[in-house]
Amino acid sequence: MTKSATMAPGEASALIDARIRELGDWRGQMLARARALILRAEPDTVEEWKWRGVPVWSRGGILCTGETYKDKVKLTFPKGAALEDPAGLFNASLDGNARRAIDLHEGEDLDEAAFTALINAAAGLNAQKKPAKR
Repeated sequence: MTKSATMAPGEASALIDARIRELGDWRGQMLARARALILRAEPDTVEEWKWRGVPVWSRGGILCTGETYKDKVKLTFPKGAALEDPAGLFNASLDGNARRAIDLHEGEDLDEAAFTALINAAAGLNAQKKPAKR
């Protein structure tokens, strides 16, 4: 399924659960940890399943996506370039003017406080509604 809008409530969360189980290795553990931190930091976050199998966490817009590859877990913030990152978590997709990502490899740790701050900042940025054009 490609669009979360066509899913029943809870279906995207179930698909994310299944992805974590199916990975069955450090990538699943890392994705589960990131997910738990996101949901704890922003309890009103909506879980979505987009683009043929990418977990997405949204609150007033996308906060972060969680892609898994053979050698990494990539946590992408579509508006990451607009976020302060004093801990330097962003280490991928640094050349563009909008998104930033965190690539995590086996054996690496995710700084809980810094990641939580990024999630909170992303939610705050999404909450800043631009006035409608007339």
